[in-house]
Amino acid sequence: MGLARDERSALSELFEEVGPDAPTLCGDWLTRDLAAHLVIRERRPDAAAGILVSALAGYTERVQKSYAAKPWRELVELVRTGPPTLSPFSLPGVDESANGAEFFVHHEDVRRGAPGWEPRPADAKRDEAVWRQVSRVARLNYRRSPVGIELRRPDGAAVTAKRGPNTVALIGEPAELLLHAFGRAEVRLEFEGEQRAIAVVNGLSRGI
Repeated sequence: MGLARDERSALSELFEEVGPDAPTLCGDWLTRDLAAHLVIRERRPDAAAGILVSALAGYTERVQKSYAAKPWRELVELVRTGPPTLSPFSLPGVDESANGAEFFVHHEDVRRGAPGWEPRPADAKRDEAVWRQVSRVARLNYRRSPVGIELRRPDGAAVTAKRGPNTVALIGEPAELLLHAFGRAEVRLEFEGEQRAIAVVNGLSRGI
């Protein structure tokens, strides 16, 4: 199984465990809101456009609320079973490329939404898949940075996310680097660089 399928399965199980009203790292979204977001993204292309296009955000929000109001087990099952046959996400290879980071990050949004969270134990296969996602999104997600950024694993493998002055190195496991790249603050990272430049990096609007 690939990262997307593994994380979809694990997140679905976690949804069942914590219920529809658990906190997440996605602002004021509860788990029901996050599950509804994942469903419309794959099943309602008419509404999913509003995730990226602000002019359509109102319609997206209304559709998302209608899904969030569904019975919890039904909503979780829609997440678990994935996109319908006619969805672009069902095409060979698209699920892994489009959903690998999406489901990993949102799985952690639920795991880390409550106090007392800890990083998951190392898993070589998963961590390599996550590192590939880091390499893929680094330049896009840090494109707004006025300072240089390097993402570095503890073993020394590194990706240049942004070339520029006063380079800041973010050092940590692939999961922590991916979460930071998508704007999450609940991460375990070390930073090397000038304090003002580090503050700039942490204050960036990161992600798509």
